[in-house]
Amino acid sequence: MFTFLFGPFLAVLPKRWRRSLPFLKSMKWRLPCILSGFGEFGLAIIAMLYWYSYSVTTWVSRGLDAALAGKAGPGVSDQEVGFMAMFIFATHPLTWLILYFAVEGSVRLVGAAFTESDLGILPLFVLDKIFLKIAGQSSPSAAQEGGYTETNLSSYVGAIREKVRVTKALSLPDELCVRKEGAEEFLEIRACRAKPDWTPSRTVKYQDTFYRLEGCSHGSEPRPFRYRLRRLSARVMGRTVLIYSPEQEPVEAEK
Repeated sequence: MFTFLFGPFLAVLPKRWRRSLPFLKSMKWRLPCILSGFGEFGLAIIAMLYWYSYSVTTWVSRGLDAALAGKAGPGVSDQEVGFMAMFIFATHPLTWLILYFAVEGSVRLVGAAFTESDLGILPLFVLDKIFLKIAGQSSPSAAQEGGYTETNLSSYVGAIREKVRVTKALSLPDELCVRKEGAEEFLEIRACRAKPDWTPSRTVKYQDTFYRLEGCSHGSEPRPFRYRLRRLSARVMGRTVLIYSPEQEPVEAEK
């Protein structure tokens, strides 16, 4: 009952204010924020309709009175008076203020309904930031509020950076380099994209030859992903064997 009665009003407060109140820490804010955003949007629409009706009617009446009194100059038509009233309405600060609250209410409503973001209203959020600045305090970052540590955030940013790099990378064929080291034969694959599930000790089949993946390393562009495989003398069959069958024909590396 408390959620429905007081939740929509308390939902306009910034998150830090709500979390500072002991009796609100365990409260679920999704539904109150939906109701609060819907209420803000609905009240703004009602206010806009009333303001439009009052302002346009008032300014049209004043314009007609001025035209009849000869204060608006000769040849002023009813259409020109109506256009001027609409222009004043569209440029009036109160019109933009009501429009702002309508947009903010819709954003809070959609955010709470679909992304579960319990946003308060922007004026109080700005006031809270000003207070923290004056007091010399710092509010928790967005990452800390979401429960992310700096390590997790760095890994997440790194994954995004890698995704962007892979997206921009040219679709180059893999480069193969065969080396002899004593009695052993090694195959190095240089690729422009990472190969999923290619972890050391996995068995890889290329054409009719089997290899053991010895290691993975990172090299220079445009083929930064390096895979070092050791040729096996015996055939190894099983479900865990990786089949290396690239879409583009690999090219031989320059020695």
